[in-house]
Amino acid sequence: MSNQESRLQQACIKWVRYQYPDLIIYAIPNGGKRNAVTGAILKAEGVLAGVADLFVAKATPHHHGLYIEVKTAKGRQADSQRAFEEAVTREGYRYELCRSFEQFVHIIRTYLQPTANS
Repeated sequence: MSNQESRLQQACIKWVRYQYPDLIIYAIPNGGKRNAVTGAILKAEGVLAGVADLFVAKATPHHHGLYIEVKTAKGRQADSQRAFEEAVTREGYRYELCRSFEQFVHIIRTYLQPTANS
C-alpha cells in the first residue's frame, strides 16, 4: 500500500470509528514488504493475495458484509484483487473500490441504510 493510500485509509478509519463507534471495521494487512521467511509463514497461516484492505462485519438484508479496497485516484487493482472481488460478490458480500475520503463516507452511509443495499 502506498503512503497516499495509507493516509487515506487512516483518515477513513478515524472517521468511521468516530461516526459509528459500534461498527466492526478492520484492516486486513496483506500488503507491505516482508522478508522471505515472514512471507512463507504468513502464507502458511492463510494470507491470501488480493484480499481487500478493509472489512465491515455487518450484514444487511442484501449482503453478508462489506469489503473495501483503498486505492489512489490513479491506483489500479491487481489481477488477484479483481479475482477476490468476483469471488466474494458471488458469495453475497458487497465489494467497493474507494478512491477518496468523500467516496468512503458515501460507501459507508449507503451500505448502512437498510433500503439502499441492492
